[in-house]
Amino acid sequence: MKVTVENKKGLNKDVKVFIDKETMSSYMDQKYEEIKSTVNLKGFRPGKVPKEILKRQFGKAVFSEVLDKVLKDTSTKALEENKIKPAGQPKLDLKTYGEDKELEYILSVTELPKIDIKSITDIKFDQYTVKIDASEADKRIKEIAKNQPNFKEATADTKAKEGDLVVLDYNATVEGNSFKGSEGKNTQLTLGKDLFLKGFDKQLIGVKKNETKIVEATLPENFPEKELVNKKAKFECKITSVKNPEEVKIDDEFAKNLGAKDLEDLKKLVSNQINDEYKNSLDRLSKNQILKELEKFKVDEIPENLIDEEVKILSQGMSEEDAKKSRKNFEEVAKKRIKTGLILNEFGEQNQIKVNEQELQAEIQKQLRMMPGQEKMVMDFYQKNPSAVASLRGTVYEEKIISLIKDKAKANKKEISKDEAEKILKASQNQTDDTEIKSKEAKSATTKSSSKSSKAKTSAKKTSEKSSKAKTSSKKVSKK
Repeated sequence: MKVTVENKKGLNKDVKVFIDKETMSSYMDQKYEEIKSTVNLKGFRPGKVPKEILKRQFGKAVFSEVLDKVLKDTSTKALEENKIKPAGQPKLDLKTYGEDKELEYILSVTELPKIDIKSITDIKFDQYTVKIDASEADKRIKEIAKNQPNFKEATADTKAKEGDLVVLDYNATVEGNSFKGSEGKNTQLTLGKDLFLKGFDKQLIGVKKNETKIVEATLPENFPEKELVNKKAKFECKITSVKNPEEVKIDDEFAKNLGAKDLEDLKKLVSNQINDEYKNSLDRLSKNQILKELEKFKVDEIPENLIDEEVKILSQGMSEEDAKKSRKNFEEVAKKRIKTGLILNEFGEQNQIKVNEQELQAEIQKQLRMMPGQEKMVMDFYQKNPSAVASLRGTVYEEKIISLIKDKAKANKKEISKDEAEKILKASQNQTDDTEIKSKEAKSATTKSSSKSSKAKTSAKKTSEKSSKAKTSSKKVSKK
């Protein structure tokens, strides 16, 4: 194989590959030997069919298969030997080919730019540790206890009030007729939560044990018996028990019920949980700082085909006219994205970062935990969509790269309080909101506030979450 590389313009190259007739003939002979044992022709024993007969019978099919294999093998080898990393699929132009002929073709390639990543170790970023005061853990534990009240049986003459637990049996009718699901036994309702039917709870306030109460309520839109939707039903309720809420005692037993060894252990677990909630958001800020620094790196030329692909993604949902008007802005955004991606990928390759199957499956399990009750649907989605799995692999790959950059770069370590973390996250959120507003205003001006462009997706992603949205877990606290 003879390979010559011709530089055309910028990152564009023509890679000329020549394979002589003798080499092509050897590939053909190998293929004929391979199929000889599988061919059955009348008058010949298996494996004894002469090559000339095979050539007359199967020559075109064999050549087609051999050509595909040779093109694949030699083009890959030609690029690797000349250290050319293509930005996208190369264009192949066959010049000379055929049975008993030499093979000559040209690969038109747009090459990825050479990137110097030595200065990555000089990147500076803030790395936060949140110090959680003991009172914060106590406060969270009290919130958990409040959401898990115990109930104590009330005396027979106690009237039910809001917050009490009422246990009842009921028979329901619509226009005097019973219906499917019209009976209920040992139904438990915490008065005031209104979780059964709208307005049902309020009518039970004041009831006592062994009392019968008629309650009227409208059957909801999602009621299984469609002909009864929005109809008023009468419920004859037999009150079997009234229970008063009892303040949960926060002690070792309470902690054990939540999966901790004792109360002290629970406080540590909750403190870590609160820290993690802030750490995840603050880590995103650190990542954003690193990505902003990478945008400052110099890359001489960005491949035009990659810019075109990214612009298409950015302009999805826009009319052709609006996309054309916004192209200049989109190109700037695209260049930043592509440059950052190229730098991260180069760093990943030089440090031999890989994503193994265990890491990928761990990420899928993480996605499943984020959607309780829909695990099967999420798993089916990933099993049926290889592109979604590939995207997930890309996410894990990027996170591993960012993690290694953090290890090698210059971290400005800061221990901050919860209040300081709140302020940092709020300031970051406000900055993100301002950026999005400006982006929308610029897009609106470009597209003259057309209805189509106003629906176009904004390309900026939020880099932090409001810590006030952190979920208060009422589930068991488990050790990580």
